[in-house]
Amino acid sequence: MNNRKPARLFTMAAALVAAMGLSDIAAGASDRGQQGHEAGDRGVYPISQTKQGHEDKFRQLTEILPTPNVYRTGGGKPGPQYWQQRADYDMEVTLDDANQRIVGSQVVTYTNKSPDTLRYIWFQLDQNRFDARSHSRLTETNDDTERMAYDTLRRLLVTRNNDWGMTIERVALAQGGAALAHVIDDTKMRVDLFEPLAPGDSVAIAIDWQHPVVTPGAVLSNRNGLEVFDDGAANYFLSFFYPRVAAYTDYDGWITKSFLYVEYALEFGDYDVAITVPDTFTVAATGELQNPRRVLSDVQRRRLDRAAQADKPVAIILPAEAAERRAKTPDGTRTWRYRAENVRDFAFAASPAFIWDAMGYQTRDGRTVMAMSLFPQEGEPIWSRYSTQAVAHTLDVYGRMTFPYPYPVAISVNAPIRSGMEFPMIVANAPRPAADDGTYSRREKYGLIGVVIHEIGHQWLPMVINTDERQFIWLDEGLNSFLDTLAQMEWEPDHPAADDLPGNAIRYMTSADQVPVMVQGDALNNRGGNAYTKVAAALSVLREVVIGRELFDDALRAFAERWKFKRPQPADFFRTMEEVSGRDLDWFWRGWFYTTTHVDVALTGVTEARIDTQNPDTEAEIARARDADRAPTIMAERNKAADLDYRVDRFPGLKDFYNEHDRFTVTPTQRKAYEDMVAGLEMWQKRLLSDDSRLYFLHFANKGGLVTPLPLDIAYEDGSNERLVIPAEIWRRNQSEVTKLLIRDKAIRSVKVAKYRSIADADHSDNVWPRAAADSRIELQSRPPRPNLMRDMGETAPMSEEARDG
Repeated sequence: MNNRKPARLFTMAAALVAAMGLSDIAAGASDRGQQGHEAGDRGVYPISQTKQGHEDKFRQLTEILPTPNVYRTGGGKPGPQYWQQRADYDMEVTLDDANQRIVGSQVVTYTNKSPDTLRYIWFQLDQNRFDARSHSRLTETNDDTERMAYDTLRRLLVTRNNDWGMTIERVALAQGGAALAHVIDDTKMRVDLFEPLAPGDSVAIAIDWQHPVVTPGAVLSNRNGLEVFDDGAANYFLSFFYPRVAAYTDYDGWITKSFLYVEYALEFGDYDVAITVPDTFTVAATGELQNPRRVLSDVQRRRLDRAAQADKPVAIILPAEAAERRAKTPDGTRTWRYRAENVRDFAFAASPAFIWDAMGYQTRDGRTVMAMSLFPQEGEPIWSRYSTQAVAHTLDVYGRMTFPYPYPVAISVNAPIRSGMEFPMIVANAPRPAADDGTYSRREKYGLIGVVIHEIGHQWLPMVINTDERQFIWLDEGLNSFLDTLAQMEWEPDHPAADDLPGNAIRYMTSADQVPVMVQGDALNNRGGNAYTKVAAALSVLREVVIGRELFDDALRAFAERWKFKRPQPADFFRTMEEVSGRDLDWFWRGWFYTTTHVDVALTGVTEARIDTQNPDTEAEIARARDADRAPTIMAERNKAADLDYRVDRFPGLKDFYNEHDRFTVTPTQRKAYEDMVAGLEMWQKRLLSDDSRLYFLHFANKGGLVTPLPLDIAYEDGSNERLVIPAEIWRRNQSEVTKLLIRDKAIRSVKVAKYRSIADADHSDNVWPRAAADSRIELQSRPPRPNLMRDMGETAPMSEEARDG
């Protein structure tokens, strides 16, 4: 069911008001409340104030977020009638290594838990993205007509003459075998049912299919593929390899976006999968191995039992054993059977080259999870040293920040892809050392640790917290990037990730090609800078500055618990964070997620003041001292230096009363007025007049446009320090300039804004008072030699006739 009525009513109301001539009402509201950001991106909202350039950056998101309903509450919880569909798979797959092809058959049991009657079921055929005629391939652009990367041309040539699309050979009812009509559109397939599927009913659909394996995977795909090593051994990682039921949701009905780049929305279910491969291959997959006695030796099974109790990785397949497997010619095939409960997808890796290690990890709720890694010798020496330890570390940190890892295994595989990719219980990671002499670089070490943490972290988002990446890529990638940075920083002190947040978002946030975070995933200009880095930076600011760690962590855990094994939307995250933290954060979501403004605040000046006692004698002495400290004019100063003979010195009679009394002299009349004023005051007013506090007026300018808290570090003349965070609401009446008054009983020596780079401020040079000299180092350079084409081509010029003839 699509809950669109409230948003439609709002659109109709907006149109009516516009027709009445109230042009400040935005007319471009979306049918869905979640996508009202289209108007917000332009800074146009139903409430608009244009006088003196004022904009209310603190108004509520009521006109943008969807109306709460029985499925999703206003506090961010699943509603009392929340539902989601279920799809269970029984599958048999054969990996034909000789022809580099997948052949499969499956029975999908689809259960309709929605309140709607369904007449058809949509499937995703994401493998079709690799067809040369797919929407993904046909809509690629190449704007630069003079330059092209080698990788780009290679990919274009690879796809030109190859068709890696999926061939559907049969679609039928599993019971009885009656063929079902179906239509394929790009990366989607609609299967029409004989009888409408009523709420609560199930249908079992049999599908046979096959397709070639994408090769070379690292060139074309970051999610699956094949590589062949120099000795002929193959390394497969297979994902998106079978027809998958598309998501049917309470907020949008069927999610039928074509697979252009951004990943998928799926349903949970149980998987029973039989994978037939050459008998020299080792297979790792989503789920638990069901037939270890058929595919593993007695020694390997004993090693697995020992690994479950070990506190460091134990080798299951030794390097020598892997070398023996990859050198051996297969005699036949072997079938590996895996079962996974309550997962939303399935993937597997297969190779004769795999070294395999594992260790047990004890969750906070008392279960043992097997942390594992499979990798070829080409991944050494970093894989055996770091991969499984990074898996276990991720289970520990994410389990503490959200909820304990719910599955029995977590596997990291060295796969032929470009970086990393996640699937339930198994992730693919690309990094390997470039050198073959047993050494590795710092980048390779921390690159592997970082990508393993990030991809295993995806087990929580989106594998359990079932976000819809094709609509909002940031809701899993951004949250996961934030959490993986926390986990990396807990790996060791001074980890390189410590420099990541939130400062590394500045370059993107100040760039001309920035778009709002809430833009649909495939439309993003810069997915990494936007959905990953900017969102991670936003959450860092929210945790460290806006809310504080304790309240933020409580709210994040609440979101994770509420939505595990369910499908949240952005509003559910926003509302949960607000409800549990007790903070109104609409200003934060609006600025960071719906606009392209950035943080750039300046401490433009500081004014120091003291209370005027109004006592004429006291104030006269202060004024006289200030006047004495003031530098004279240049003319007066030079006259003194010239030792002028002033006229009043030559004619003393010219001096009178005013030469004896300066302009600060206090009269009896002034004293009497002061005494009369004091007599009319109450005691508390008299105390205020004698208060000796120092008043500091701190003047701030918002140059970037994004309202932000102001974290201040204050140093005093007596050597003490103070840390103070001014909430973002200080900008609520004026989003351009504000002045903050600090009353202190001691002198301030200096003030620094965002000393610890905590708010993604684009320019720190104007964040300190008094101003400090900029620090730099000058690199001396010589002029490059001017080009000499004749010399570079090895040519010489003949001597002129004049020179030759003398």
